[in-house]
Amino acid sequence: MSRLLPLLLLLLGTALPAAAQSGPTASFPYTLNTEKLPNGLTVVRVPYPSQGIIAYVTVVRVGSRNEVEPGKTGFAHFFEHMMFKGTKTHPEGSREKVMGTFGYDDNAFTMDDVTVYYSYGPSSGLPQLIELEADRFRNLEYAEPAFQTEALAVLGEYHKNAAAPYLKMEEELNAAAFQRHTYRHTTLGFYDDIKAMPQAYQYSRDFFQRWYTPDNTLLFIVGDFDDAKVMQLVRENYGPWDRKVANVKVPAEPPQGGPRSAHIDWPQPTQPRQVLAWRTPAASATTMDAALQTVLVDYLTGPTSPAYKSLVLDKQLVEDIGSDYGEHRDPHLFSLTATLKDERQREQVRLALLKEVSNLAAGRVDAARVKAIQDHSRYGLLMSLQTPRDVGIRLALYAGILGMPDGLQRHLQNLAKVTPAQLQDFTKKYLTANRLIELSLTPKTAGAGGTK
Repeated sequence: MSRLLPLLLLLLGTALPAAAQSGPTASFPYTLNTEKLPNGLTVVRVPYPSQGIIAYVTVVRVGSRNEVEPGKTGFAHFFEHMMFKGTKTHPEGSREKVMGTFGYDDNAFTMDDVTVYYSYGPSSGLPQLIELEADRFRNLEYAEPAFQTEALAVLGEYHKNAAAPYLKMEEELNAAAFQRHTYRHTTLGFYDDIKAMPQAYQYSRDFFQRWYTPDNTLLFIVGDFDDAKVMQLVRENYGPWDRKVANVKVPAEPPQGGPRSAHIDWPQPTQPRQVLAWRTPAASATTMDAALQTVLVDYLTGPTSPAYKSLVLDKQLVEDIGSDYGEHRDPHLFSLTATLKDERQREQVRLALLKEVSNLAAGRVDAARVKAIQDHSRYGLLMSLQTPRDVGIRLALYAGILGMPDGLQRHLQNLAKVTPAQLQDFTKKYLTANRLIELSLTPKTAGAGGTK
């Protein structure tokens, strides 16, 4: 399963003042200075006492969710690779020389709903960094041979990931859960589509024009810098960027008519796995759904939960239990996961997890533990913001998914509002037998706790 950052008002349709400021609060200790340029680019500056260090984080609201054309999955992730190929002004290799001169850590990652680019290093290099970033987002250029070479590298990345069970588990669970929505395929895409990528050069150019637009992008600059000078450089370099985001409809998933299941016979030695999942609402700044699911993860499987005490500590039937829940723009999955020690205990573990869900739905809620989990989730998230890069990436992720610059703050505020009654109501409504999707993985050969 995807392990990235276990984390719908659309900014594109919401009026934002030309400049706005969100000051420190009890839930978030930093100031957000926000300006939306005439072309739609949202620029957020966050002063941070980092003594000459900055994080420069760009989030584009495009991921595998946006890949609606048959045969063209995996392009959001693939395009992340191409964004480092250069422009006419800065051909491939010249960017790396500039970044290396200043010692910037420079990387990117793609998720179901967003693609995030970040650079981390000295604020003295900001003028050069801003010019480089604006140039590639406006004027990316690459030839077909470079495109085809990178397509083969992405195929190799798929093969590497396919050697472990997690990618296959994600593929099978998605296939069971989604019939029409683009969440059916993983961020890497369908294997046949990845193999066909070298022939899709023109489509890749269209993909860039369609999604890499200022009104589909938010920029976060966090650290020690002169705000007026930075905004002057941003306006000069990003101002001419004038494309508009495409209007592409993501197909809605029809209601689930009953429980579903999938099974994997894994050909290599590993430990058996069990996943219980339910389709649950999207993350939104206007509902409590994301905050409730965040608390539910720890309430049902965290170290203070009865399931953890019984299955991990006392009976020692599993190596670990947890969840792969993460916030999404559209309805996705809330899951409970278990890595079993022995295939013969699968049903016992499965029933134990379902019992905890049933207890919660019936109103047997430990209010004190709910409060402790809320506090731990909020303070844990805040304590993870140790560097400008931490702050920038967290802000970018929640902004990209929720569609507003202060999405992280809104999520923190919602975490503080979760009540035991809300957890019960959510569980009764969404974690039901008719909405259940089960995935099991059994190794064919003995090893690491598996059975023949």
